Amino acid sequence: MGNINRRNPKGNNTATEPQDRINERIRAREVRLVGDNVEQGIYSIQEARRIADEQELDLVEISPNAEPPVCKILDYQKYLYQQKKKAKEQKAKQSKVVVKEVRFGPQTDDHDYEFKLRHAKGFLEEGNKVKAFVFFRGRSIVFKDQGELLLLRFAQDLEDYAKVDEMPKLEGKRMIMMFSPKKQSGKKKENKAEQAPPSKPRGKEVEE
Repeated sequence: MGNINRRNPKGNNTATEPQDRINERIRAREVRLVGDNVEQGIYSIQEARRIADEQELDLVEISPNAEPPVCKILDYQKYLYQQKKKAKEQKAKQSKVVVKEVRFGPQTDDHDYEFKLRHAKGFLEEGNKVKAFVFFRGRSIVFKDQGELLLLRFAQDLEDYAKVDEMPKLEGKRMIMMFSPKKQSGKKKENKAEQAPPSKPRGKEVEE
């Protein structure tokens, strides 16, 4: 079980070159063992390897910069599989992030503002990010201060729903502000589910 590298102390098996120091590749004279399957403490490297051998597992260095290095006794191949699985799951979560866009003009009226505010709250409650921006047409760029105030007001009205990722910044003819959803309590989610049916997931959306 996971002992292939113990039987190749020089680590010349390129097909299974370990990412971590394990077994005979650990150079420290003594190590600190942690984990549920050992009596935690400091052991000579020979004793730590003997304990790993008895359990038919690998001695794996998990904190090489500690003094002495920290090791665990485990199935290294299983450990690698779990690490790859965790990384894959994290990557999948990141790829599912959807950014919704909410567009304003520098002189957006209150009715239009409230309409877009409701949409932004809905996007955030669905777990999406929101990219709010003020678009300046032609000479309307002279109203950039007004556009910044509008976005700051928007952030204040969304404080119960979002955290600010980026403060307003001007990029060409657009002043942009980014928001991420705040985590909601289970109760809030339940209440929302009772009030309205779940909306269908949509792609990138631009409000006019």
